[in-house]
Amino acid sequence: MAKYLVTGGAGYVGSVVAAHLLEAGHTVTVLDDLDTGFPQGVPRGAAFVEGRVQDAGRVLDGSYDGVLHFAAHSRVGESVEQPEKYWRNNVGGTVELLTAMRQAGVRKLVFSSTAAVYGEPGRTPITETDPAAPTSPYGASKLAVDHMIGGECRAHGMAAVSLRYFNVAGAYFAADGTAFGERHDPESHLIPLVLQVAQGRREAVSVFGDDYPTPDGTCVRDYIHVADLARAHLLALEHAAPGEHLICNLGNGSGFSVREVVETVRKVTGHEIPEVVAGRRGGDPAVLVASAERARTRLGWRPERSGLAQIVEDAWRFARLTAEEGQA
Repeated sequence: MAKYLVTGGAGYVGSVVAAHLLEAGHTVTVLDDLDTGFPQGVPRGAAFVEGRVQDAGRVLDGSYDGVLHFAAHSRVGESVEQPEKYWRNNVGGTVELLTAMRQAGVRKLVFSSTAAVYGEPGRTPITETDPAAPTSPYGASKLAVDHMIGGECRAHGMAAVSLRYFNVAGAYFAADGTAFGERHDPESHLIPLVLQVAQGRREAVSVFGDDYPTPDGTCVRDYIHVADLARAHLLALEHAAPGEHLICNLGNGSGFSVREVVETVRKVTGHEIPEVVAGRRGGDPAVLVASAERARTRLGWRPERSGLAQIVEDAWRFARLTAEEGQA
């Protein structure tokens, strides 16, 4: 078994991946400053170091087999208003991380990238060879990190995989009974926002544009279950090759519209979900769907929980559990 550092491992995706690593028998250290992560996100059995990604140098040594890097600011709108925050943390922090890895002799990395690097694509499904043209500083910062990692692999023989996520959703319930899901504050993701309406925490869900060239006029997105996403990270560790920077999209290869998501939440929860139609948001493409063929051929990965109903059911279960925690 191996020993891994998980930066940002108290956040949504990082916590689920850390839990999967522990269940596979690995040793895990979580490094997180708890700015957007939560203490409840650190899985039982993981060592925890409170700190920024820039502090990786005081954690890493030659006993580590690799790093899984999730520590990043990720709010698109905020990145437009405060681009310097994203360059400083997402790019500058990763420079420090790569330096710490090089100095410690840790030469394997899996990076949490994003579909935001593609911007407004000219076609779907999107492949890894399609042009990267991010429309926000957030997407640009992730693309910059991809370029840095590629250079590190070529110059210093690092083995690295960047996984470009599309819309991650759902929750994971570990073997020890611990639940991991979305705890964003403020929340910006569609499924948990609609579930807040079902819980009575929000009056209605906003539908941003109903005049897109899609079957029901609302945007279409590719949703992937967070547990499927986590499995891809473990496979990436197995297939990372020295001197190579492999980039893979992660998605289901099919999309669901905003209205399909809302209707699925109605069916799963049994609650009415009022809608309020608002104007389109700038930069929202009509359709964002991934081609995950490279992940299938190179990593042996394919989604196992691709149904929207299962994603919503797991997210709803987690939302009710966290509501009970708040009342306790």
